Amino acid sequence: MEAALTKFKNFLGFAAEDDFEKKKTVKFGDPSAAGQGRKWSVLSLIIILTAWVVLCELEIVPPLFWPSPLAVLEKFWTIATEGYRGHTLLGHFLISLYRVMAGFLLGTICGVLLGIAMGLSSVVRGLFDPIIELYRPVPPLAYIPIIIIWMGIGDGGKIMLLFLATFAIMVINARSGVKSVSVEKIHAAYSLGANRWQVLRHVILVNALPEIFTGMRVSMGVCWATLVAAEMVAATAGLGWMVLNAARYLRTDIVIMGVIVMGIVGYGFDMIMRLLEDKLIPWKGKT
Repeated sequence: MEAALTKFKNFLGFAAEDDFEKKKTVKFGDPSAAGQGRKWSVLSLIIILTAWVVLCELEIVPPLFWPSPLAVLEKFWTIATEGYRGHTLLGHFLISLYRVMAGFLLGTICGVLLGIAMGLSSVVRGLFDPIIELYRPVPPLAYIPIIIIWMGIGDGGKIMLLFLATFAIMVINARSGVKSVSVEKIHAAYSLGANRWQVLRHVILVNALPEIFTGMRVSMGVCWATLVAAEMVAATAGLGWMVLNAARYLRTDIVIMGVIVMGIVGYGFDMIMRLLEDKLIPWKGKT
């Protein structure tokens, strides 16, 4: 069966293309020469885990400061089944997920709409550009006191903080996407009888989507990273709150477990965004 498949590939010319790729002598600067690198990712994880085990077995670092992988795994199972401060690990995750997704979606929708408007209108850009550029460099932690004053200590304040972390990134990327559209494509659409709405929908928005999705990936990472700061605002549950609360009582095993869980979830979000980008924007890099 394998021999027949190989012959079929040779007939279609696939083998010739594979041989050509293998015989390339110039690979630096060629995007096709850089693969997924999954085997190196696995090797990196093995090296990290091995170093962690060796450090713990040799007791180079005291367990209070750096617990063993087994202790972290046991704490993961305990919190997943018995819970921590009234919620299981799944409960803490779902609470954090609600806050992150609410802030991310609101920031994305508002940011994309304003970014497109700023890319199309000099009046809108002139009005909002100073505001965006003034608040964008300020770290989210600086907004916590005023958010508490304005919105209280409920979920609204946490979602607002995550909204601010997302909004500026989406505005800038949406505006950049609109400005990157080739004017020849717009003129061609008008010459074919398209109206303004059709040009916006089928030309401008389609060409701006790659930049918008890039902004969504970046803002999701920033939003998830801001979660700990958001859950400092008088929270009683959530992954970020769990890590902060455990650190207060020197529960290093819980802190490391929570950090690993947040890292895995954040990586999962990024993988989902990559898959959506591949499915929804197949023309990226080809227009």
